[in-house]
Amino acid sequence: MLSFFKLAFHRQTIFTALKVSFVVGIILNLINQMDILYACQFEKLNVLKVILTFIVPFLVSVYSTTKTKIVYHIDHAESSHLFS
Repeated sequence: MLSFFKLAFHRQTIFTALKVSFVVGIILNLINQMDILYACQFEKLNVLKVILTFIVPFLVSVYSTTKTKIVYHIDHAESSHLFS
């Protein structure tokens, strides 16, 4: 069985997760803190919220990509075995 962490730290997995977290993080930050950003009251920004709105989509993307690769590998291996 493929190692979860080996797949999770694969270059393509990380690159994809960074792209997803960048887009989703910006959208979530705009939604969650629009009033502060619109008023240019940057001193009121909750830095923890800003960081988490980028980290959470990154982790979700890494996890879902890795699980998909594992399931696809297992399903592909089983179906190849059945038809050979």
